[in-house]
Amino acid sequence: MKARLPKGMKGGPGNMQHMLKQAQKMQAEMAQKQAELEESEYTASAGGGMVEVTVTGKKEIVSLRIKPEIVDPEDVEMLEDMVTAAVNSALRAAQEAYDSAMGQLSSGLNIPGVF
Repeated sequence: MKARLPKGMKGGPGNMQHMLKQAQKMQAEMAQKQAELEESEYTASAGGGMVEVTVTGKKEIVSLRIKPEIVDPEDVEMLEDMVTAAVNSALRAAQEAYDSAMGQLSSGLNIPGVF
């Protein structure tokens, strides 16, 4: 008994080579996009712009700006909350950009364990 491939799929070594070339091309595109995303910067603020944080796609903080008027020695907790909120927001923006870019590159693939 012969195995049947799904309609439109041709068998043989030529098809396997084509699939491997496509996979290598996608891998190269993903690596390039990943490098671009790692170099990108994402900025978020909290407290109406009183605290501003910029992170890279590598999820490293590159700058943190706190407006002097928000610094209140009697209410350090509020400042901590604003810094935390701004950092988390910037990190979410970086992750969303990554997820979106990788999702676009891998759209149409249905390979278990990949994305």
